[in-house]
Amino acid sequence: MTTVEESCRVQQPSKEAAISALEKIMDGVTSGEENRMVDAAREIRRLTKNSSKNRRHLSKTIEPLVLMLENGSVACNESALIALLNLAVRDERNKTKIVNSGALLPLTGYLCSTNTTLQECATATLLTLTASKSKKEIITDFGMIPILVNILRDGSLQSKIDALLALYNLFPLGHNLSTILSLRPVASIVSLLNSCKKSSKHVEKSISLLESLLGFEDGRVALAEKEGGLLTVVEVLEEGSSKSKEHALGALLTICESEEQERENYREAILEEGVIPGLLELTVQGSPESQVKARRLLEILRGAPSQRTQLHADTLDNIVTNIVSKIDGDNEEEKMEKSKKMMEEMVKISMEQSLTHLQQRASVV
Repeated sequence: MTTVEESCRVQQPSKEAAISALEKIMDGVTSGEENRMVDAAREIRRLTKNSSKNRRHLSKTIEPLVLMLENGSVACNESALIALLNLAVRDERNKTKIVNSGALLPLTGYLCSTNTTLQECATATLLTLTASKSKKEIITDFGMIPILVNILRDGSLQSKIDALLALYNLFPLGHNLSTILSLRPVASIVSLLNSCKKSSKHVEKSISLLESLLGFEDGRVALAEKEGGLLTVVEVLEEGSSKSKEHALGALLTICESEEQERENYREAILEEGVIPGLLELTVQGSPESQVKARRLLEILRGAPSQRTQLHADTLDNIVTNIVSKIDGDNEEEKMEKSKKMMEEMVKISMEQSLTHLQQRASVV
């Protein structure tokens, strides 16, 4: 069978061949015969997976694909969902057309489905649609945020990741952040962070969303009440990507600069999770902004009751100054390079001491 893909491979593409291929696919998705509909949807999925040109050619199939979502066959539903997903990727016009064709209503049903495969396909499709700037408000008004938070709490790992990323796409809009917070997602975000490699890309958006939620007292309380919540943020500070570390640092700084009386308890709890090594590392290797924030947080933590057992923020400056002054025979650039290496060794030792402390705490529990 001649396909859109095959017609594009011809050195001088035939317009008639492309039209013929499209007509065959359209005939399939509108035939009412399950096997033909599924085959056509799978062909659309295949052709649009890596081709922006085919996404444009096959945009006419969106409406019949949306109608397939209402078919009772699981095979029909799944093939249509994935075809729509591929059509929407990096194509703003197709995203708009999918939403305008009424896809959100059947999507709601699949998002709440007990069928893991259908829920995963629907969540991935909705994630792609939330990337559309013009459709964020419609998606929000359709009540998708509570559904996404439920998936974040109870879905499969892949569904949870996609739900979190969809919430990340939606939270900058209007009052969405406060709506998300009201649904108590903090514990679920922490659990997801603990299920993923801290350096992964989606952790960057997870910790960014968490940082924003911690701007509210309810968010800070929820993190403190979640077992291992603060430790998880500290681990992202130590093990995450550069962006993740910046957001984790911002999250901890937000907590420690909060106005409520409990902030002393927050600072003490953060110290107990062994945050100092990660902060020291950022003062040496972080971005200029991260270095400033790390020093600021060290200064705040210095005021905690247990500060006598921790490294003072101004002590850090003194150490660097002393190290540099004692290095003879080198220019200033070489002195700083050597001092950084010595500082990194100090961070390593501090981290080892912190790990020993955490292991001792675990054995007691």
